[in-house]
Amino acid sequence: MISVEGVTKRYGEVTAVDDLSFTVDRGEVVGFLGPNGAGKTTTMRMITGTLQPDEGVVLFDGVPIADDLTEAKRRVGYLPEANPLYEEMLVAEYLEHVAELRGLTLEEAQSGIADAVDETGLSEVFYRPIAECSKGYRQRIGLAGAILHKPEVLILDEPTEGLDPNQRVEIRRLVGSLGRERTVLLSTHVMQEVEATCSRLVILSGGRLAADGSVEELLASLSGAVRYVVEAVGTGVVDALAGLSGVSGHASEQVDGRVRVMLDAQGEEDLRPRIFELARDRNWTLWELHRERASLEQVFRNLTANGGGGSDGSQDADPRPDAGSVTDGGTARHGPDQSEGDA
Repeated sequence: MISVEGVTKRYGEVTAVDDLSFTVDRGEVVGFLGPNGAGKTTTMRMITGTLQPDEGVVLFDGVPIADDLTEAKRRVGYLPEANPLYEEMLVAEYLEHVAELRGLTLEEAQSGIADAVDETGLSEVFYRPIAECSKGYRQRIGLAGAILHKPEVLILDEPTEGLDPNQRVEIRRLVGSLGRERTVLLSTHVMQEVEATCSRLVILSGGRLAADGSVEELLASLSGAVRYVVEAVGTGVVDALAGLSGVSGHASEQVDGRVRVMLDAQGEEDLRPRIFELARDRNWTLWELHRERASLEQVFRNLTANGGGGSDGSQDADPRPDAGSVTDGGTARHGPDQSEGDA
């Protein structure tokens, strides 16, 4: 369905995306992960046709999207991280406006809006001003605008950012439902969302592909990898624990006057007896000691720790405003406070 082949995007001397290649098959829900500045948003914009790569090509069903950008954009629904909405409009007016910009006929618009409202659960606020809607509902409105033209591909950039836990669960369920009939590329930093909704992960680091596989495959790649959490009071806790044989990495923080150390380790040996002996020999007061199984968060850290957040550490190193407009016949119609993009 979607093929990204050798794509590179530069902004002056900054390389935001570097020789990136991956595919997304029809009907997949793929988690698109990476630290801030890894190139995720830039890549999403290239897939939607909002940006053109400096090198490489993006294809839909084997056809370069650059051959017919207008047609390619009609096949895509895009919810950018900065969800562009006209707050003075009623929800109904906004969706009618998006349908008009999409070039839908009256019949297509009525059908598309009705289906989108039903899928996103907006009937309760359909005639309410957007300014009076909660952030959870605003995300639903953005999703409805992204799917009302019945796209084959849905690109979602941080759809749960800023939501409370209850709203996150609602949007997570909604994304899972939308993915049953569409190809979905989902960018998020919330690993629970990834495990709950995604069949596969594509992970970027420093603008390059760091990993591509199912959740199970990536967890299996950490076979033998274990995390230990130690909380203690004493002298030299961090250095002593980090120096244990078998420890491959560590992080620490201060918690209520105690030091909390997270140790990553490889191998079959259980380090807890040695940690306990170390604490006893050095007269530490041990508050906590437990071992955790390998997690997606650990996979993410291991794959991206050295890649950082791109060449300049910026948010995808894209100096332009977030995409947020709808295109109709190749002509850009812009959303509020947006300069380029595609709804």
